Amino acid sequence: MVLLVRHGRTPTTGSVLPGRASGLHLADEGRAQAEAVAERIRSLHDKRTGSKDGVGVTAVYASPMERTQETAAPIAKALGLRTRTRKGLIECDFGEWTGRKLADLYKLPEWKTVQRHPSGFRFPKGESFGEMQARMVDSVNELVAAHPGEIVVAVSHADTIKAAVASALGTPLDLFQRIVIGQCAVSAILYGAEGPTVLAVNHTDDLVSLVPS
Repeated sequence: MVLLVRHGRTPTTGSVLPGRASGLHLADEGRAQAEAVAERIRSLHDKRTGSKDGVGVTAVYASPMERTQETAAPIAKALGLRTRTRKGLIECDFGEWTGRKLADLYKLPEWKTVQRHPSGFRFPKGESFGEMQARMVDSVNELVAAHPGEIVVAVSHADTIKAAVASALGTPLDLFQRIVIGQCAVSAILYGAEGPTVLAVNHTDDLVSLVPS
C-alpha cells in the first residue's frame, strides 16, 4: 500500500505557482497539518502492526523540496523511521510559469488548456503533464517493487498525486483536474497482482479503516 501525502500549507499556497523554486517552507498551519497527518498515519501503523499480518509502515519517502521534506519529518519521527528522498516525487517543472501569481495565470488563454486538455500542454521551458505523470507513476511503481507486501508513505505535491491517482483509476489524463488533493490529505492505493485498488482519495479523517472491501 502506498500512502500519497500532499505537503502542508505554505505562505504562498493558493496565490503563487511555486513549482521547483527553492526556499519555500511550511507555514505554521502547514506544520500543524503535518503533525496531524503524522498522528493519523501512526495510528494506522499501530493497528496494522498489532493485526495478524503484522506489517505496518516500513518507509517514508519525500520529494526533494523543502515543503515535502518538512511534511515528511514528523511522519518519519512518529514511526521511528528516516525520510528517504526520491527525486521522482518532485513537483511538476512549470518552467517559465514558476513563481508566477495564479491570478495572472488564470487570465492566460493557455489556462483553459491546462484545465481541459492537459495531455496536450507543456509548460514553457518546462515539463509536459504527460511527462510528469509518467515520471510520477514510474517512481511509485519503483517504491512498490522495493517494498512488496509493505506500507510506504510518499510525500509529494498536488498535481503529481492527482496524476498517480488518475493512472491507478484508469482515468484519462485530460480528466485528472477533476481530482482534488488538499493539504496533508492522504490518498491510499493498494497494489496487487491484478493491479491497483484505490482505497481513498483526498482523505482527511481516520486512516485505521483503510482496507479493501
